[in-house]
Amino acid sequence: MLAPAAAVVAFLALVALPVAQHARAAGAGEVTHISGAVIARKADGQSRILSVKSEVAEGDVIATADNSYARVKFSDGTDAVLRPATQVKIDSFKFQEQRPQDDNVVLSLLKGGMRAVTGLLGKRNPASFRVGTPSATIGIRGTTFHAEIAAPGGKLAPGLYVQVLDGVISLTNKGGSQNFSAGQFGYTPNFNQPPVVLPTNPGIQFTPPPAFSAPPLAGGAMGVGKSGGLECTI
Repeated sequence: MLAPAAAVVAFLALVALPVAQHARAAGAGEVTHISGAVIARKADGQSRILSVKSEVAEGDVIATADNSYARVKFSDGTDAVLRPATQVKIDSFKFQEQRPQDDNVVLSLLKGGMRAVTGLLGKRNPASFRVGTPSATIGIRGTTFHAEIAAPGGKLAPGLYVQVLDGVISLTNKGGSQNFSAGQFGYTPNFNQPPVVLPTNPGIQFTPPPAFSAPPLAGGAMGVGKSGGLECTI
C-alpha cells in the first residue's frame, strides 16, 4: 500500500499531466479550503494543481485524490464540498446577478460524492441549476443536499445515493422522476431504474476536516484540517 506522500505523487502523475501552473480562465468560483491533493483538468488535457484562492472555470473537471477534500465557493454563492476520490465537471456556468434570464448552471458528478448548499441561482431560478450523474439528473429547488456515487465492490450497492438536509431536490432518469424533501434519503442503481425513497440512512457518511465547517477567513486565508475530527453524517 502506498504511503500518503507517495499516493499523492501517484495521483498527480495520473491525472495532472501536463500541468499548466498559471493557466486561468473566466472564473465560475474559487477554492476556499483544501486538504490533500486537488487538481483541475480541462478538455484539452491541460491540468493545474489547485490551492486556496485558485479559480475554477466552466469546462474544468475538479478531481480530489484519496483522503483529500476541496471546498469551492461559486460566484452565485453556491458552496460545494467534494469528498475524497471525487470528480466534478463544471459543464456550464452562466450567472450574472442582474440578468436572471440568462442563468444556466450544469455540474456533473462523475464519481465520488459532494455536499452542496445552493446559492442565489438555486433560489431565484432553480430550473436552471442541474447536477448530472451516471444514474440520474438532480434538479434543485434551493436546498442543501448530499450526493454520492457508490462504485462496485464497496459497502453500498452501486448507484446514486442522495440525502436532502434542507429544501427539495428531484431525481430524474429514464425510469421516472421522484422528489425528495428535507430528511429523506434516495437511491437509484442506474439511469434506467426509477429513483426510490429509502426509509433510513443506508450508510452514507461524510466527514470533512474540521476547518471545512468554518467560513473562509478574511483575506481568503483558511485553516486546513489534517484529521476528520468533526463528523457530519448525512
